[in-house]
Amino acid sequence: MSNEIAESPSTLADATSEDTGQEDSTLREDSTLVAIRAAVACALDRKAEDVKVLDLVGLTQVADYFVLCSGANPRQVQAISDAVERKLRDLKVRPRHIEGYRRGRWILLDYLDFVLHVFHQEERTFYSLDRLWSDATDITAKVLPATEKKKADATASSDF
Repeated sequence: MSNEIAESPSTLADATSEDTGQEDSTLREDSTLVAIRAAVACALDRKAEDVKVLDLVGLTQVADYFVLCSGANPRQVQAISDAVERKLRDLKVRPRHIEGYRRGRWILLDYLDFVLHVFHQEERTFYSLDRLWSDATDITAKVLPATEKKKADATASSDF
């Protein structure tokens, strides 16, 4: 696959096989990960905390991935949600369903292949989706922006 295609989520999301008219699952997965990377970067730009991406493939049919993050207050939770939704819309990726926006305590944006959960810190602790889906593979390190990977590596090495 060329780099041009890998960088274009809208091209990937619309990719179909000319012969069958069906979506190529390899391309779909790549476009999903491109969208997840954009969502994670955008959430981090809005100072989201405790960002985690869980690979749910084989565990549920609800979605392939959960993206979890937290905000300190309802306004920040809404700001994270707004920013991610705007960014993904620019990439021609639109949520199929949004829940919880008005209260700003737990906002769910369902993009079919992945679900973004933006929590107020208290709700994140109470509902503990991290623990509930502990069988899922944590792929956060694979989707973090390069600057965040460096920060995570520096933090990990300073813990020793």
